[in-house]
Amino acid sequence: MTRIAVAMVSSGYETECCQVYSVSRRNAFNEALKSLEFDTISIDDVQRMQWEPLEREISKWIKVVKQCAAVIFPGERRLCDAVFSENPSISVILFSNLARAVVIQVLNFADAVVLTPRSAEKLFKYLDMHETLREMIPAVKSSCSEDSGHELTAEISAAGDRIGEAAVYIFCDLENSIKGDTAKTPVPGGAIHPLTRYVMNYLKYACEYKDTLEQIFQKHKAVIRSASSSKSDGSDERESPHNHRMVKKSSSSSPFATQLMTVTELLDENLDSKSRLYKDHSLQYIFLMNNGRYMLQKIKGSSEILQLVGDTWYRMRSTVVRQYHKNYQRETWGKLLQCLRHEGLQVNGKVYKPILKDRFKSFNLMFDDIHKTQSTWVVSDEQLQSELRVSVSAVVTPAYRSFLGRFKQYLELGKQAEKYIKYQPEDIETLIEGLFDGNPTSLGRRRT
Repeated sequence: MTRIAVAMVSSGYETECCQVYSVSRRNAFNEALKSLEFDTISIDDVQRMQWEPLEREISKWIKVVKQCAAVIFPGERRLCDAVFSENPSISVILFSNLARAVVIQVLNFADAVVLTPRSAEKLFKYLDMHETLREMIPAVKSSCSEDSGHELTAEISAAGDRIGEAAVYIFCDLENSIKGDTAKTPVPGGAIHPLTRYVMNYLKYACEYKDTLEQIFQKHKAVIRSASSSKSDGSDERESPHNHRMVKKSSSSSPFATQLMTVTELLDENLDSKSRLYKDHSLQYIFLMNNGRYMLQKIKGSSEILQLVGDTWYRMRSTVVRQYHKNYQRETWGKLLQCLRHEGLQVNGKVYKPILKDRFKSFNLMFDDIHKTQSTWVVSDEQLQSELRVSVSAVVTPAYRSFLGRFKQYLELGKQAEKYIKYQPEDIETLIEGLFDGNPTSLGRRRT
């Protein structure tokens, strides 16, 4: 081939030689595309494709671009230099022309994809495409002439920017998805809401692309301002309807980190609103506790998210969830403990049995009702479930044991003592262990 090229060029057939070589190598490239099962698709066809088949085409496109960067471009440049070793200037021109044709074909598909309607599930493929184009730039720079390489890398960068901008819009639109979730049916038992699972898993997956998202968010700050509808007053603070919560964002946070925190705070606000669908205030706090703990687990379980939001911000959120726990305990068990007060039981220095009987009766009725109701509530996180049971038992059982130990003697002499002393302290502990299982249970057989 080298001898043929030298003979044709030296004989005045340079144009014909270059044409034949270019056609041959373009055909070879098209064969390479076929081997990767990638077909050239028009913009109109891309626009009409459903997401699943388009997603498959994007995966093929990514393989093609990676193959170009790692194998095809370096190999083609070596071949061109070898064939036209006597005419290096021709080699540079021929390879640059082939590279330009390939890059244009690759970018046409990328631009067509960006023009399709945006949706949340497309984010990750867009980020894959952005990263793939970024990997292509060094291969083009090292293979093409300086002028041609500069031109092509500029076009690749521009296409990457268009994909990055679309990705920013998609991520910012997560805010509107959260705001638009206004379902009025409460999740049974105060369990984790599907919206919480969706958003937190989406964020966790998105943060696997942390470096890329940091880069494109930094580059497209103007897009963030126009795409995000949540920046209502320019404040860096959001206060929950539960007035005990105030989360502050650091002024040093990156644009992506700020957007990430904004999304979680909007989710908080949505969950605050959904908690009011429960008429029982205690169940409101169980719901908020369940969802708050789930969010914390997802944040802690992703080193990328935790790095973005920072330890201080995470600790503030943990404080919020602990406050939900305290509010629940006060709302449910504070009222029950009023029945076990020692005050008000004596008249003229002696225990007044009618009041004592009423206290035991009230305690039994209230505890039965709490157990019956809250056994159907759901706390799926085993650690949180254990923490709740331990904290409840630590408050209720000693108080009941003390009350029973001091006053049962005044009822044991009567024939109806068992009517009022329905439970032993061990029964209380056992029944508390049955709370938050999500299944109605009977009160069981009490110990005697």
